[in-house]
Amino acid sequence: MSFKKPMLKKPMFKMPVFKKPLFTLLGVAGLSMSLLAGCGSGGDTSASAQSGSGQGKAAAVGETTSFNFYFTGSQNVKDLWDTLKPMFEEEHPEIDVNMVYIPSGTGAEPTYDRIKAAKQAGKGSGDIDLYEDSITYVAQGTKDGIWSQVSESDIPNLSNVSADTMKDVDNYAIPYRSSAVVLAYDSTKVSSPPTTLDELLSWIKANPEQFAYNDPSTGGSGSSFVQTIVYKDLPEEDIHNSDPSVMEKWESGFNTLKEIGPFVYGQGIYPKKNQGTLDLLMNGEVSIIPAWSDMVLQQLNEGLLPDTIKMQQITPGFNGGPTYLMVNGESTKKEAINEFLNFVLSPEAQAVIVEKMNGFPGIELSNMPQEMQDKFDGVADGFRTFNIGDLGTEINKRWQSDVAAQ
Repeated sequence: MSFKKPMLKKPMFKMPVFKKPLFTLLGVAGLSMSLLAGCGSGGDTSASAQSGSGQGKAAAVGETTSFNFYFTGSQNVKDLWDTLKPMFEEEHPEIDVNMVYIPSGTGAEPTYDRIKAAKQAGKGSGDIDLYEDSITYVAQGTKDGIWSQVSESDIPNLSNVSADTMKDVDNYAIPYRSSAVVLAYDSTKVSSPPTTLDELLSWIKANPEQFAYNDPSTGGSGSSFVQTIVYKDLPEEDIHNSDPSVMEKWESGFNTLKEIGPFVYGQGIYPKKNQGTLDLLMNGEVSIIPAWSDMVLQQLNEGLLPDTIKMQQITPGFNGGPTYLMVNGESTKKEAINEFLNFVLSPEAQAVIVEKMNGFPGIELSNMPQEMQDKFDGVADGFRTFNIGDLGTEINKRWQSDVAAQ
């Protein structure tokens, strides 16, 4: 997967055709819908570039405004934007979206560093106007003063997004799509999967080496499992708290992770990346893993996983969350960007996102057509979003020293 992975308006809506009913394979206790690359052209001949305000003026008649959109992820993310870009530009021929794709794992941090360096040097946007990434870079960019806040006055379809989700990021990012981590299990071996976190921990001990999770620094499903354990007995508000003082409460969670270490796959072997644990499940080497729901659904649809693989959410739910779109505060193309973001948050575009990504819409389900709402029937609870900022990195560091090294 990928957490990965971010954040839409014509009534002329055509439902995508799903290869399989989206959630017929989910035995889910629930997933909450409440939220749950190289240099671009940089050419700037539009009237918006002439504005010193940063917001930019509308392009003169006959002119085209072009902005650079950098995004990262797997091939399915690129396929998604390759579909949405021409849809948008057909409706808005005056706007050109110059997309720059960064393959997953190859350039998220250097891209962010380039945006930050350009700001610090007083060189504007660094030719990166719109950026897609995870909550980690939302938090980092907010702290560094990189992102521009968004509002419903500029992006009307922002009203379709959960107010709680926007509050979580203080309106510095737009959640345009979402996914969650669930238990994926082999139904030929597990007839009654755990439904709570305590039941899962008991199951792991009772079934040695039949559970696996990946190194949390290499993939979101493993990170979600580790964070869910670390915050298991902490107050709910702490999953939205990035204050370092919370680290003092982690001892019990890390003791639990160390305790189950000898009972996981290989008596303490942690595969790399989200796909690593999926491969173990597919090959029958383990019976239960934490996995991104969208990755499992996609691989089931493509026949890469057997249809005996099912999914189940637990209580309290594993953390998942949106993939976000962030507007560079130094961009002079905000008017054009806002038009694009408004489109992305429309039911029309969101339906394409659900089809292509096998995940959840970024907007609240009630804003989607009834046919699509029906596809999510019965999967409305349990999924939680975490926003702990840089503490996620600290958890990974401590996991390496306290758990992986034991």
